[in-house]
Amino acid sequence: MTAQELRWHLYADSLRLAERAARAILAAAREAIAARGRFRIVLAGGTTPRAVYARLAAAATDWPAWEIWFGDERCLPAADAGRNNRMAADVWLDRVPIPPESVHAIPAEQGAAAAAAAYARALAPLPGFDLVLLGLGEDGHTAGLFPARDWNGAAVLAVGDAPKPPPERVSLSAATLSRGAQTLFLVSGDSKRDAVAAWRAGAAIPAAAIRPAGGVDVLLDLAAWPGT
Repeated sequence: MTAQELRWHLYADSLRLAERAARAILAAAREAIAARGRFRIVLAGGTTPRAVYARLAAAATDWPAWEIWFGDERCLPAADAGRNNRMAADVWLDRVPIPPESVHAIPAEQGAAAAAAAYARALAPLPGFDLVLLGLGEDGHTAGLFPARDWNGAAVLAVGDAPKPPPERVSLSAATLSRGAQTLFLVSGDSKRDAVAAWRAGAAIPAAAIRPAGGVDVLLDLAAWPGT
């Protein structure tokens, strides 16, 4: 397997991290739209991406050319506030003119197995993504990929035993998440220091399984950097 190429970008605080991430996303969108007329992005859940999405809601871009996908989802009712797609809609997607048919939520309310199969069918025609956004958990997990569990085996995984609630989830596999032309990890807070340290030391955490051809850019604040 190809080694993971990592580029670390350190910012003074989470505010500067969110501002830089939003600029990077908008730049990737401009480039993709100019080249192909579409911008396909995979979204992450969590507190750090939420701050980025709030900034994107105020941005000027060719929103009808955006196509939204999700890296993972919790198996909760469709309108539940704990869902990643609901969070993104509340702070960003419902505030900009992206066509509803271009927002591809994971139908996790159907249950993990059915939703994973349906999302795999939806993804099958895509050659890849322009940008993949990911976060990092305290245990090194990313998307719905948790330690000591299957990270591949299918394009989209049905997760039945997540170590944090709810246990039933749906996640793009490590191989599918590695299909981005650009990949950004967004990491903030001192609770992430141990995971970052393990990642930098070469530990086999789920985040280390994301290996796109163009490498991975990790944007993190000082609080998340080991030794600070």
